[in-house]
Amino acid sequence: MDRTIDKDELKRIRRKRLLRIALWTVPAVAAVGIALSYVTGATVSEADIRIVTAEVGPLESAVAASGRVVPAFEEIISSPVASHITAVYARPGDTVSEGMPLLALDLSAVEAQYNNMRDAHLIKINELDQLRLSNRIALNDLDMQVRIKAMEVNTLAVEVANERRLDSIGSGTGDRVRRAVTAHRTAELQLQALTARLAAERERLGAAEQAAVLALGNSARDLEQMERTVAQGRIPAPRAGVLTFLSNSIGSAVSAGEKVAVVGDLSSFKVVAEVPEGSSFKVRPGADVSVRLGNVELAGTVANVEPQSTGGAVPFTVTIADAANSRLRPGIRTQVYVGYGFKESATLIANGEYFKGPGEYTMFVADGNKLHRRRVRLGDSNRLKVEVIEGIEPGERVVCADMENYEKYKTLTLK
Repeated sequence: MDRTIDKDELKRIRRKRLLRIALWTVPAVAAVGIALSYVTGATVSEADIRIVTAEVGPLESAVAASGRVVPAFEEIISSPVASHITAVYARPGDTVSEGMPLLALDLSAVEAQYNNMRDAHLIKINELDQLRLSNRIALNDLDMQVRIKAMEVNTLAVEVANERRLDSIGSGTGDRVRRAVTAHRTAELQLQALTARLAAERERLGAAEQAAVLALGNSARDLEQMERTVAQGRIPAPRAGVLTFLSNSIGSAVSAGEKVAVVGDLSSFKVVAEVPEGSSFKVRPGADVSVRLGNVELAGTVANVEPQSTGGAVPFTVTIADAANSRLRPGIRTQVYVGYGFKESATLIANGEYFKGPGEYTMFVADGNKLHRRRVRLGDSNRLKVEVIEGIEPGERVVCADMENYEKYKTLTLK
């Protein structure tokens, strides 16, 4: 026999059925809403974006690079010896004069070596003086022997003449003449030997003296180099300027050749920039450059391009025509545009933060109060304009702004 269902039970069953239907219906509605949002889009304010009209015109192509302002002339000061810092006399940013001490190194070992070298040099000077004196005495002695022998030869020549005269008048003998001639010839040979010996000794002693002079010159140069090392060990400023870098940790060790300070001349500046490897072929020495400092543009020229890349970028240096411009400050970041080509006619849109280099982009094109998503291909550029290769026709209105947050929408409503 059928039993009548209680009214409260019927209400509970009805609520469970409605809950089950809601659990299936809400996700479905939400999914439909999400799908419709992708198609119908969201609303964007015209005041928050930049809309420009694509146009046809000439394009002077330029590659963008990031740069940094640095002094046009900087001098790096390296430690001349391996040592450690004992005192610091300046700070980075200080204006320094030529010769002003910047920091002090422990030079006790170097100064001891310098003193030893100086003593050795003085000893060499004394040895050279002694050598010259002894050479002069030896050569004077030989020269005197030569002179005495020459006088003896002259005397014997007179005796030969007298014996021959006596022999011719019958007062002499042939034997006495022969003895006189023999003595004279012997003296002549002895004179020749002494003269040759004097010449040889003069050459030998001169060579020894020259060797001593060369050794003394080498010693003087070594001493002068060591003297410069001691002077440089006190790390004086090599020129007037601003101290842009200084190793200022007292007690820290430094090796020979290590950079300890940099002094820059802040009367003129240049820009050190870098460009991605893929665009480095567009940067060549001598190319015209536009350097932007806020709303100021300065003309420049590419001075040199590094042959190797560093961290995926190729460094290059820009000389600035107005290198003493008051807006230039060391360390300021700047945008650099390097010219590399010219096209007489191209479809152009405005440059902006959205442009990261040639390639494909998702951009929005205006049609009435709607913005429609479109894939476009962009090419060369300069500071103001970007070339459109494909996807946008002249006369179309294009959003030239960063729309990354709206890439999921096909259409946006413009208000």
